[in-house]
Amino acid sequence: MRISAKAEYACVAMLELAANYAEPQPLPIKAIAEAQDIPHNFLVQILLQLKTAGLVVSVRGASGGYQLARPPETITLADIINAIDDRAAMPRSALAKGRPLPAVGVLLDIWQEVQAEEQRALQRITLAELVRRIQEDHALSYQI
Repeated sequence: MRISAKAEYACVAMLELAANYAEPQPLPIKAIAEAQDIPHNFLVQILLQLKTAGLVVSVRGASGGYQLARPPETITLADIINAIDDRAAMPRSALAKGRPLPAVGVLLDIWQEVQAEEQRALQRITLAELVRRIQEDHALSYQI
């Protein structure tokens, strides 16, 4: 499974927003960028894609920023990654040029099965679950 750096940055930005979901004020871009060590200009591009996908909303003004468009329990890793990388597109074979060979067709069927299973796995993992895991890991790191 390969995830682009852009999609990975999108996931950590969304996790930052999910961790602050209960806060009434939107999170400024600068705060997200600094908390997750994401280059500011890159984050702006990512947030625009996430907004277009309906995953975040923006608030203008001096106290503006970004918030999740819906509860973290309803946003999955598949939602985020597909918004950035369009991983839902059907896989292609590099060997499918010219006349179709039976072996290439069988392999393409396998690639499609693997991709479908990957999508199902990513659809089972919500932002709320990831925030819970982060909090558990963080709490465990402080125990002696």
